[in-house]
Amino acid sequence: MQKKLLYICFFLSLGLTAQIKVSGFVVDESDEPVPFANIIFKGSTEGTISDENGKFYLETSNFYKELEVSFVGFETKLIPLEKVNANLRIVLQEGRDELREVMIYSGRIKKKNNPAIDILKKIWAQKRRNGLNMYDRYEFDRYEKIEFDLNNIDEKLMERKVFEGMEMVFDQIDTSKITGKVFLPIFINESVYKTYGKNIYPRKKNSIMKANKNSGYSDNQALISFLKQLYVDFDIYDNYLLFFDKKFSSPLSKLGPEVYNYVLTDSSFIDNKWCYNILFYPRRKNELTFKGDFWVSDTTYAIKEIQMYATKNANVNWVKDIYIEQEYEVLNDSVFLLTRDYIMTDFALNQNDKSKGVYGKRTTLYDNHIFNVNRPDEYYKEQIQDNEAMYNQSDEFWEENRQEELSKNEIGIYQMLDTLQNVKRFQQINTIGEILASGYWNFAQGWDFGPVFSTVGYNDIEGLRLKAGGRTYFSQNDKSRVKGYLAYGFMDAKLKYGVEAKHLFKGRDRWILSVGTRKDIEQLGVSLTTSNEVLERSFATTSIFTRGDNSKLSNINLSNVKVSVEPVKNLDLRIGTTYKTLESSNPDLFNVDYYDENGEIQSRIEQVDLSFAVQYTPNRKAYGFGAERSVSNQGRYPTFFFSYTRGLKGVFNSNFDYHKLQFYYEQPYQLGLFGKLRSTFEIGKTFNPVPLQLLNIVPGNQTFFTSRTLFDLLDYYEFVTDEYVSLHVEHNFNGKIFAKIPWIRDLQWREIIGIRGVVGGISQENRDINASDIIYRAPENIYWEYHFGIGNIFKLLRVDFEYRGSYRDLPDATKFAVKVGFGFYF
Repeated sequence: MQKKLLYICFFLSLGLTAQIKVSGFVVDESDEPVPFANIIFKGSTEGTISDENGKFYLETSNFYKELEVSFVGFETKLIPLEKVNANLRIVLQEGRDELREVMIYSGRIKKKNNPAIDILKKIWAQKRRNGLNMYDRYEFDRYEKIEFDLNNIDEKLMERKVFEGMEMVFDQIDTSKITGKVFLPIFINESVYKTYGKNIYPRKKNSIMKANKNSGYSDNQALISFLKQLYVDFDIYDNYLLFFDKKFSSPLSKLGPEVYNYVLTDSSFIDNKWCYNILFYPRRKNELTFKGDFWVSDTTYAIKEIQMYATKNANVNWVKDIYIEQEYEVLNDSVFLLTRDYIMTDFALNQNDKSKGVYGKRTTLYDNHIFNVNRPDEYYKEQIQDNEAMYNQSDEFWEENRQEELSKNEIGIYQMLDTLQNVKRFQQINTIGEILASGYWNFAQGWDFGPVFSTVGYNDIEGLRLKAGGRTYFSQNDKSRVKGYLAYGFMDAKLKYGVEAKHLFKGRDRWILSVGTRKDIEQLGVSLTTSNEVLERSFATTSIFTRGDNSKLSNINLSNVKVSVEPVKNLDLRIGTTYKTLESSNPDLFNVDYYDENGEIQSRIEQVDLSFAVQYTPNRKAYGFGAERSVSNQGRYPTFFFSYTRGLKGVFNSNFDYHKLQFYYEQPYQLGLFGKLRSTFEIGKTFNPVPLQLLNIVPGNQTFFTSRTLFDLLDYYEFVTDEYVSLHVEHNFNGKIFAKIPWIRDLQWREIIGIRGVVGGISQENRDINASDIIYRAPENIYWEYHFGIGNIFKLLRVDFEYRGSYRDLPDATKFAVKVGFGFYF
């Protein structure tokens, strides 16, 4: 009885929150769905578009008497409205002859003599002369709100044991005005920024965060940064819009007529400006496109309003719907400024309309625009922010700086999560979420266990390997952090360990001191560009399944002191010194002997190095101001890395005096409709003779898993160099080819091709000091391999077919292999 009363009260509350709700289907006289029909409250600009199945939902807090439904080739139909209008079946009749002439090939619209295309061309001509582009300098306030909600809430979900003890959460249920689904808010994040920009050379833009506030999960920096990266800023006038690492074709793109149909449907005054309404929808299926409509001024050809939905058959994993809405303010006769940007995404495991999922919503509001005020250059320069106060602003600050009030449900999120913090079941769910997001389990205040995903491993020397690690974690912005681990191999019966401590001394330039030590077994030579990070560990050493011999492992005892500084945002400078000893973990299986300067055979290296490194990742977004920060969009922008290492012979009995120079450059390319290409370039040289474990080993891969940075068909130590040049190129077509093949297109597989190559040499001096049983072979003629792959199998699996292109006649050469990969990709 109590549940029935709850439902009655709930649905009564829905009726009070909005005056009109309309849902239903649009069909033609043959009862076939009419996709992309324009549905609007008559006399307004409030409307929506039917989906591929003719289905729609529309809600308003205003009062309108009629609903207007139209589509090119059909007569416009007016539907009288009541307060509740559910599951309407609207039948459109074919239009008159003059409309019938426009319709060709199942909804495709002719581009020739299409007035909508003529308007679109004027938008292209004016797009760089609208809004902020009209001013040399500008500044404004920005308020951003990100919210996540469980959707498709029903009685079955409410009765599940997972909510036992948390029944109070259902007091916050609401209905989406976009989809009509019942949802439960579970998370909200708010941010306030001040933005300064200039359009004169050099163009720059700097956003300074003034405040940030989370409802729950405030200490889970990995989760917050993940949520942030889901939504990136975009300009609707650009040719392509980046969402979830995919480039969608913008409806305002110059290539738009090739992928969209456009229909001029209406004209009306909006804020005393005469505007045209243009409907757009895809010309083909399975492409990254939208459907929707926009209003555009008849004089400046600037967008006044736009709303659009991603098509359901777009090849994006875990995303069922994407809805975008933007509004622009008329500042004067010629300036239209973006004032509201709203994005809603429905994340779900499948496309079933009844499946439960999570709404992700971002609302961005812009206000207080000021133009052409001269500011010092520091205002436009991106800076590292270390202001702890911005995470602890008062309620009064938020009431003053929110550009729109929180709804009753949004306020309830804060209150609800404060209550849930003391509920045991919620604490359990929260713990699971934190482990999945960060890889660490917070088992006690200030102490985390992990990374949990590297607890078990296997190799030929240690056999089964168990590892237990942890870190200090009192808050996301700890200025000091300590990490460490213990590991044990059941075959060699030896205990290994590693520990590192770092402290942030100066937040603005991020002066950080790191000290650490490690005693362990390591697979050397699994990357060309090397570093002396204390807690780094090769996946080859801990992989459970490998092919061939996996015994070429080394005992390493390493201690390191390092200072890093970030004088410019995303430019990291590091200087450090390292003491290490290296020897074979089993000389009978892996001989690394060398001749010393006296001609005597040695098997152990004792070495002191001084190193300097520079890493630059432009446009990278980092969150937090402690010793460790989370990075949200790593992999979307280029990375440059340069290092110089000097071996110091004689210092603490160090054996070798040498120099090593290395450069690494990784560049992703978003190619719009043609997918994404990623390239990695490396070059390096080692001066003066050194033994095997200090040379540059071309990285092989003896696991059954593909790796973008390794050579999948090489064994460990198959090629040895002291100078090298390497290039890896891989292109993911994102399903563009498969989308043209019937039956296959429904699987949403993605085609992948790639090629890898390396060329290098080894000096006679390095050959002469080799006393091991390993033959030094360098790829003096280019070694290369190529692969074809199918990705997105079951949305998680990738299968690659690998072929060796050269050095095929070497003994025991692997000429072909099938490798797999797993990953969570949109």
